[in-house]
Amino acid sequence: MRCISAMLVLCCVATFLAAQERSAGPVSDKAKKSYAEAQAYLRERRIDAALDSFKKADKQDGGRCIPCEKGMIKYGLQLQEWKTAEMAAGEIVAQAQNPRAEARAHYDFGMVWMTEGMVKHKSEAFALAHEEMTKALAAIPRFPEALFADGQALAHLNQDDLAKARFQQFVDKMPADNVDRQRALRFIREPDMARARMAPPFSLTALDGKTFSLDDCKGKVVLIDFWATWCGPCREALPHLRAMAKKFDGRPLVILSVSLDTEEQKWKEFMSKNEMTWLQYRDGGFSGPISTLFNVHAIPHTFTIDADGVLQDEHIGDAALEGKLNKLIKRAEELQAEAKPQQ
Repeated sequence: MRCISAMLVLCCVATFLAAQERSAGPVSDKAKKSYAEAQAYLRERRIDAALDSFKKADKQDGGRCIPCEKGMIKYGLQLQEWKTAEMAAGEIVAQAQNPRAEARAHYDFGMVWMTEGMVKHKSEAFALAHEEMTKALAAIPRFPEALFADGQALAHLNQDDLAKARFQQFVDKMPADNVDRQRALRFIREPDMARARMAPPFSLTALDGKTFSLDDCKGKVVLIDFWATWCGPCREALPHLRAMAKKFDGRPLVILSVSLDTEEQKWKEFMSKNEMTWLQYRDGGFSGPISTLFNVHAIPHTFTIDADGVLQDEHIGDAALEGKLNKLIKRAEELQAEAKPQQ
């Protein structure tokens, strides 16, 4: 369960400043070699080895290799090596030379503290996250992701009025169809949800042409299944998934299968042959947007989300899901019954 909490924060990587100037790579020859090793380990999905090489390259470059430090933050958070992520974030802050870089650096440092706070349930970490987001907004007042993250930090500090104000500032800056805007509106209505382990918001167009949005599924249980036609354990788990889809048909459950297949035709033929009639989406690999959002590195990998949008379970491999799903679905039905007007 440890990577659920980390994933919740990692999914909030800022896009507002993504177009900023690209940081130069390592300078020294030794650092370049270590950095190349880190990239090779990532291609092999050996995250722990990649993190060690990023740390080595940064040290060899005198603590001034920003791409190395970004790797240290990302994979340090995934592996819960907090000191590594904190050190790297601090180094990036120290190197910021303009308001845009400064805002992004403080935002990243704030997200380090947010992740640590959510995993360790430490109010001190949320207070430090709030401090960093405040600095990011001082540099760039119209930084939407920092507004949203500061709202979350304030909510975890039980400062609900201030949190609502931050979320409203974010809402005012985002288009109506933005999935994070929908989530912020919900947090304004239900501040407790901003403190919950909410699944990351996303939307996609499924194979049947229908648009799927996680926040539109409020009131329903959602099971997200990451798989691929080339994955033996995934194929072995398929009959169980198909049986659950039939058993719970007509009840408040949405099953979404996210394929990591790269060959579209092969994927379509497999689904047709195996009667996979529930929602289907092809993400195209481990680097696909939905797989990245959920920090998926191995399959089969499933996430169970309750009627409030809160992550309840995460499993790698074929796991017994039916009992848990049945309980969550019954609860969703109870909530729907309570919401119906009395005759």
